[in-house]
Amino acid sequence: MNKLFVLIATVLVAFVGFGQTKDRPKVGLVLSGGGAKGLAHIGVLKVLEEQGVQIDYITGTSMGAIIGGLYASGYTASELDSVFSKIDSNALISDYIPRISKSFYEKKNDEIYALTLPFQHFKIGLPQALSRGMYNYNLMNKLLAHVRHVRDFKDLNIPFLCIATDIETGEAVLLDNGYLPQVILASGAFPSLFAPVYIDDKYLIDGGIVNNYPIRELKEMGADIVIGVDVQDGLKKMENIDGVADILLQISNYSTINQMKSKFDETDIYIKPDIVGYKVTSFDQGAVIIQRGMEAAKEKIEQLKTIGGVEDVFEKQFVPKYQDKLHIDNIEIYGLNQYTRRYVFGKLGFKPNSVISFSELEEGIDRLNGTDNFRSISYSFQKSTSDINEDDLILNINENTIKRYLRFGVHYDGLYKTAALVNVTQKNMLLKSDIASLDVALGDNLRYNFNYFVDNGFYWSVGISSKFNKFNNNMPYKPLLDKGFVTSSDTSSRLIMPRNFSVDYKELENRLYFQTFYKQRALFSIGAEHRLIDISSNSLNIEQRQLDNSNYLGAFTNFTIDTYDNMYFPRNGFMFKGEYRNYFYSSNKEEDFQNFSVISGQIGYATRLFNKFSLDLKSRMGMIIGTSPSVGFEYFLGGYGFAERDNIIPFFGYNFLQITGDSFISGTLSVDYEFARRHHLNLGINLANVGNNIFTDTDWLLQSKYTGYSLGYGMQTMIGPIEVKYTYSPERGSNYTFVSVGFWF
Repeated sequence: MNKLFVLIATVLVAFVGFGQTKDRPKVGLVLSGGGAKGLAHIGVLKVLEEQGVQIDYITGTSMGAIIGGLYASGYTASELDSVFSKIDSNALISDYIPRISKSFYEKKNDEIYALTLPFQHFKIGLPQALSRGMYNYNLMNKLLAHVRHVRDFKDLNIPFLCIATDIETGEAVLLDNGYLPQVILASGAFPSLFAPVYIDDKYLIDGGIVNNYPIRELKEMGADIVIGVDVQDGLKKMENIDGVADILLQISNYSTINQMKSKFDETDIYIKPDIVGYKVTSFDQGAVIIQRGMEAAKEKIEQLKTIGGVEDVFEKQFVPKYQDKLHIDNIEIYGLNQYTRRYVFGKLGFKPNSVISFSELEEGIDRLNGTDNFRSISYSFQKSTSDINEDDLILNINENTIKRYLRFGVHYDGLYKTAALVNVTQKNMLLKSDIASLDVALGDNLRYNFNYFVDNGFYWSVGISSKFNKFNNNMPYKPLLDKGFVTSSDTSSRLIMPRNFSVDYKELENRLYFQTFYKQRALFSIGAEHRLIDISSNSLNIEQRQLDNSNYLGAFTNFTIDTYDNMYFPRNGFMFKGEYRNYFYSSNKEEDFQNFSVISGQIGYATRLFNKFSLDLKSRMGMIIGTSPSVGFEYFLGGYGFAERDNIIPFFGYNFLQITGDSFISGTLSVDYEFARRHHLNLGINLANVGNNIFTDTDWLLQSKYTGYSLGYGMQTMIGPIEVKYTYSPERGSNYTFVSVGFWF
């Protein structure tokens, strides 16, 4: 009651003092930080609007700065509720980049490596933060497009300021001007979760460390009456501290809780929502937290009525939002040293004098961020000097000083067996925009993959690659006998011809290639190829056990479209891959070698059926034109869970390499049910025709020769998918269970 009496007296004095000008007292709103708990601010704003409380000034810190900045720009509380209810809560606190926005090289990195560590001066480092916050930055730019030209926050619909912390000095930094999306995210850059934000030669982090409740700054703006919303935690007992974020928050709270003792008395209407039990990362529980804010504000209804009653609050608060496309006149890039402008334009996917949507801008920034070549990326807009209806895009880039990385992965499958993957990646090794990468798989079958690539953006890029692949497995005997790759005399002295025989398969592939791409979705390559194939068998007579040991020279071209959202468990997207290879030389078969070609292709389509069910359809084909000189070019189908090659293809119901021929066509239908987050049950069926020259007539269209079914369980983990698949073949009446652990490589 004492607080209410003081408030009423303050209002009366203010009305008397301003009576001659008929002005009302100025109401200021201060919003504290608290991570996801700051969503309670939205609930409070809803009640303020319902009571007709017009806000004249806003200050905030961290999440209070983000909500406060959006509200100051002209969002209503209902609009904010709608915005945050649609946001991907996981993406808010991680560097989420949709797969479709990543280059083909970056897709590969995400799909085979479990761990990436900086490696500089022969020392392994750790990332500065979990996220660079680009998802949030793109989101705020889209939401605040209608005020993208405002630099003085006094010119917003409601004057606004926020607080950040200088990471180098530990001092508070008052931010009342600048580029609003960047400023409010600097105030909310929680240590360990988000990387520092670079503004005016300062690296800024969460302002809650030094001033989580900027009430005095609010009064200096001119507020007569202060409404404060406090979502800060109290100090926790050790048993309630869970993880690094809680520890850092506890440390930060030491000083801010002491500060609140005096700031509480300076607050006319103090609102403290009950958010006990929620964490700074509990964005997935936003609806409940917003409701807690409403409940807390309603407890102050009587006090709010003394300053409310403005009938046109909604009309004054609402500002039309920018819905048009962006007309980009110029693109100014600052901070480039190791990379070229054409490289940046290639990643953005647009050039100066372009008309783009915010979605296209977001995709371009995601592609740039996904390279890991930049420690921070920020952008802003200013009116073009040549046309006031167009914008100049100002891009500030802080290049990553880390140029070398160590990456690791683990995998097990029935074909390659156990393997540990070690990768060394070096950027800017010889040229700007180049990257060199070496994979070595250590385990039952030693393999490697080296790639050097110079990325020229929109222009043709060039690269070289070298791959060595090996395994030991059984192969069917009869198809190879029919093709003449082995003869009945090759078997050891047996009365009955064996059904299968063991082979040691080794292959070295070297390529020089040129490629160009379109928005990371389509890739076209041409190049030259050297291939060494070494296939031998201890099951054959010692004189004839070498099935092939030849070098082949050829040329190739391929085209790829890939918009799948996930390679292992796709829920939407389209995929097409096609390749043509021609071989014109063989080292050991000069006399009887004939030029031959290989054509292969696949197409896939994934879509969400309903709820957590998704459908994935795939079809593949391959054929050899001419006479195949080696078993190494034949197609082999069977097995599951391994990194497939162009001629070694998974197929349910059959063991590895069990079906073979010089041509094939297959189709697969899979239905996946994600019954819990990252846990999947799936059913599959595949059909195939495989044989020699099957496309010379139309029989392959009429019926399938091979059929297989599968029932599987899969779990997405940090080391990749862990899957178990039971498969069955009705033709053979046989079943096989395949186990795969980790990313495929």
